[in-house]
Amino acid sequence: MLIALVLIMLVLLLLGYPMMVPLAVGTLFMMFSGLTFFGPEQAVTWMITGVGSWVLAAVPMFIFAADILTKGHTANRLLDLVDSFSRHWRGGLPITTAAGCAVFGAVSGSTQATVVAMGGPMRPRLLAKGYSDSFALALIINASDIALLIPPSIGFIVYGVVMGTSIGDLFLAGILPGILILLMFAAYCWVGARVQGIEPEPRASWAERFKALRGAILPLGFPVLVVGGIYLGFFSAVEASAVAVAYALLLEVVIYRKVSLRDLGGLALSSGMITAVVFILVAIGAAFSHTLGTAGIPEQVLGPAIEAIGDNKTAALALIAVAFFIGCMFVDPIVVILILVPIFKPLVQSAGLDPVHVGVIVTLQAAIGSATPPFGCDIFTAIAVFRRPYLEVIRGTPPFILILMLATVILVAYPQISLWLPSLGSP
Repeated sequence: MLIALVLIMLVLLLLGYPMMVPLAVGTLFMMFSGLTFFGPEQAVTWMITGVGSWVLAAVPMFIFAADILTKGHTANRLLDLVDSFSRHWRGGLPITTAAGCAVFGAVSGSTQATVVAMGGPMRPRLLAKGYSDSFALALIINASDIALLIPPSIGFIVYGVVMGTSIGDLFLAGILPGILILLMFAAYCWVGARVQGIEPEPRASWAERFKALRGAILPLGFPVLVVGGIYLGFFSAVEASAVAVAYALLLEVVIYRKVSLRDLGGLALSSGMITAVVFILVAIGAAFSHTLGTAGIPEQVLGPAIEAIGDNKTAALALIAVAFFIGCMFVDPIVVILILVPIFKPLVQSAGLDPVHVGVIVTLQAAIGSATPPFGCDIFTAIAVFRRPYLEVIRGTPPFILILMLATVILVAYPQISLWLPSLGSP
């Protein structure tokens, strides 16, 4: 029966159905094949419970804020700032692209918004400088995935809801790992430019840098406002998302005037459609996860490995990282979080792992999966935005995936990289 379940879901995925369809069909298959004794009424209850957390109300607000910023002028201001300080380095242009993606991710919290906002202006400049299109595309989609680690992050919100962990602590825990990955990407870009013999651009004057800093100072207030406000107790994660929308409107509608009031209806509709997809995935993913649990499938598949690990923290983290890495290669990261986090929650508790550190490891695997073949969501975003074939988009991704895997090993070995900032606020 378990093999039949996997085959049915895999066939539906290969036929091109959206992820919600295989999840729904898989849930129904388990119910009517006798794998579980709960009926459709219980599945509906699980779906309602899955989207019933008040914290999830932050998701549509952060998505709306990201859409406003993507439509406006914030991305260009952030790029100008990063470019003024890094253009004279070897590999300065790709380093600017990576840093710009990280900074915009810290403002928007959305990987796909970052691909659109950063890729539009930076891809032509990378091509003009002599970099290959496959490198440019791979850099953009992988650097955009740093947005999953640097707050605000929808992945952290979903994980925090499922695991019952502080969203504020998760936001803080993602900052240093995000910076670490950015530095590793920058080193790779520097080496690549040196090998290819690509010369740096002239150094920006301090007057240019000051002008760029002055132009970007308000957008840079986003992460400070969101993370600082949550952690200092001024507002909750949900309230922070509303503040983010208000701040985005203030910047783009009132101050920069790049977004008109007439644009807001279309942006709200786009945000609503994305939110609907996310919440449907959350609802059906919750029902599927509960159904798997009642059928005893997690124990059948992972039971021996979990029992063998016992309280070995490193082995437990390695198993979690591998499971989420493989899952996110094939399935939307939000769905993987919804399904696997409840399965691994007992292991996290029995091994004495810090759920905040586990959240960083899990979210990093979601970041890797977002840009990893065959079904990374940012790959298909790049295909749609830049109108390039699938094979060309993925050709340059292996080095970046290896860097992200190395970052996973470092974070597993040195948990304090994730836990140091949250610990500063602990008694």
